[in-house]
Amino acid sequence: MPEFILQIDGMHCGACVRRVTEALKSVEGAVVNEVRVGAARLTFNRDPAPVDLAVAALAKAGFTARLEA
Repeated sequence: MPEFILQIDGMHCGACVRRVTEALKSVEGAVVNEVRVGAARLTFNRDPAPVDLAVAALAKAGFTARLEA
């Protein structure tokens, strides 16, 4: 399964971590491995990983995200 890390702007506290975790869990096929303030590590059960769907879910929750280079 492909794994990637998203850098997430706008996170400040534990409540943000919970909101991001829930948003990412709502993405079909996403497995949330770790969420911390500023970043999330995910795997997807399909290849290529639909990073755009994860970024869109975070935008809907009020956060901006980008794939870690």
